[in-house]
Amino acid sequence: MTDALAELTANGVAVWLDDMSRDRIRTGNLADLIRDRHLVGATTNPTIFQRAITGSELYDSQLRDLALRGVDVGEALRAITTMDVRSACDVLRPVFDASDGVDGRISIEVDPRIAHDTAKTIAEARALWWLVDRPNLFVKIPATVEGLPAISQCLAEGISINVTLIFSLLRYDAVMDAFLDGVERRRAATGSLQHLESVASFFVSRVDTEVDNRLDILAKESTDPALRERATALRGQAAIANARLAYKRYEQVFGSERWVALAAAGGHSQRPLWASTGVKDPAYDDTMYVVELVAPGTVNTMPQATLEAMSEHGQVRGDTVRGHYGHAQQVLADLAALGIDYDDVVEVLEREGVEKFDASWNSLIDSISGQLEAQGASVSVTGSTAPAGQGPATGDKKELGQ
Repeated sequence: MTDALAELTANGVAVWLDDMSRDRIRTGNLADLIRDRHLVGATTNPTIFQRAITGSELYDSQLRDLALRGVDVGEALRAITTMDVRSACDVLRPVFDASDGVDGRISIEVDPRIAHDTAKTIAEARALWWLVDRPNLFVKIPATVEGLPAISQCLAEGISINVTLIFSLLRYDAVMDAFLDGVERRRAATGSLQHLESVASFFVSRVDTEVDNRLDILAKESTDPALRERATALRGQAAIANARLAYKRYEQVFGSERWVALAAAGGHSQRPLWASTGVKDPAYDDTMYVVELVAPGTVNTMPQATLEAMSEHGQVRGDTVRGHYGHAQQVLADLAALGIDYDDVVEVLEREGVEKFDASWNSLIDSISGQLEAQGASVSVTGSTAPAGQGPATGDKKELGQ
């Protein structure tokens, strides 16, 4: 039997887990995945934390302490999530050291409710960087228009960034420009780019979900058999085509003279990260968003089910991105010919992506508020976070983790 995850690694794909919980850390599951599944990183998001924390008894002791201290729900939420991420950073630290800081990373996201507020995003990114206090952290910032200057500013301050919720090729261009701007400013200010890293999380399966739905409606409503056939044939192709064209743009930007100068100064490129790689349609192969997006210098962050599917029956066929740009462009052209509006698709996906994380965050706030109240705390539900660049008003980093 072949080791598909080892083959992915050999082909330049960093294997990450799209999940994290206190249970994974305390049971040793995360360490086991690093040892047995070639795992070199992990990501979190509001939905992952909402799923991990709600209903788990592992957080009860910390919640009791937070209730006794009288903290508001925002500080409680940050104390809980940063404790988990800090612990995961420690488990991943050997990978970080062995890769000279490229991998061994875990991400934590800014409050999604401020995705359209540049100043607040910067302030919270600083606070999260301070709270976790580990060099192998990524702070996740959504790739909204307002998030772009926040990305540049945080990189300029030496904060490693995972840019999340990228759907559009044009927005991806802007993300890479924001990255280059931040790295240039960092170099000008300090002369050092050591351990300053970034990934650009390009979402995959959600593109197919939205496009396939539009194709299904088109096929259902059309009276033209040829059109129905064309619409059906294009199902499941948009997401991979979109991601492949993103990689083409990555090659262009990180082959430019602008980047070559930064690379010579010790800069590391902003790797494309394929996110949302769990298959939503059971008719599709459960490894398609992994095996069809193999290219050097990329990251694939997989849900547990996808990671196991790759381990059990994934078929790695080498580079499946470069050499496919013409076909990818044709797929988008064929979709446009059927009236599928690419710009509208990616706009809808970005808006819904922020809204979904926002809803998960609010659900998590409600859950933690209820648990704090059950401990006898008088809860403020403002969801406030630490002031920019410093710790919360009460307690130091160690106390927050207790």
